[in-house]
Amino acid sequence: MGRLDGKVAHVTGAASGIGEACVQRFAAEGAIVYGTDIAEPTDFAGHDFSSLDVTDEAAQMAQGARIAEKQGRVDIVVTAAGIAAGGPIHTLSVADWQRCQDINLTGTMVSIKAVLPAMLAQRSGSIITVASVEGLEGCEGGSTYNASKGGVVLLTKNVACDYGPSGIRANAICPGFIDTPMLRDTLVDGSDFKNAIIGQHKLRRFGESHEIASAALFLGSDDASFVTGVALPVDGGYNAGHAYGLGEAFGQM
Repeated sequence: MGRLDGKVAHVTGAASGIGEACVQRFAAEGAIVYGTDIAEPTDFAGHDFSSLDVTDEAAQMAQGARIAEKQGRVDIVVTAAGIAAGGPIHTLSVADWQRCQDINLTGTMVSIKAVLPAMLAQRSGSIITVASVEGLEGCEGGSTYNASKGGVVLLTKNVACDYGPSGIRANAICPGFIDTPMLRDTLVDGSDFKNAIIGQHKLRRFGESHEIASAALFLGSDDASFVTGVALPVDGGYNAGHAYGLGEAFGQM
């Protein structure tokens, strides 16, 4: 018996990385899974996949209505669609800034809005947003991405406040740096920058997509029935505090 038996889940950004891992894990736990992305998935056999831009409100609302009509309910949504962006703000165009906000923040809002009619009708549901540890604290060059993910954190908390009385839970997962195609496209192997980021993870490695999917599984399951309004770091200790190598210098490690 799976932890999501009989539940209907919708995952955005489902073609790769964290979204793809959530699709696979949810299906393995018995969920009926729908996924959307602007990219084509490498393997989506046995699941319902639609090509969709998360910023397209009409398409998103139609997708939410289609799932509800076909299945009679929507139990879980995971908003994993997003892009990387950044740079000191004096180097950014307003267009580049806005594109990141549109996809990461507004796209999350619209993804939530699309499933709310079904969740309100059934008076239950689990909304799981994918934010970031960079939505909890700043970092060099992170301006637009960090702002978008900080917005996702507070949006999620507000959703928890607004819809808790209707039995709907909302929680944000805040991953550390996860070994996904997006991260690999951003960082160069062996660079000092990459090594410094790894060093800020107290487990001294990047995370894996399946580790984020495990957290999403918990939040989507009945095991988290009294958990809402949480921004959950799943980050290998990145957000635990600063590390400068003093333990190694003192011979403690």
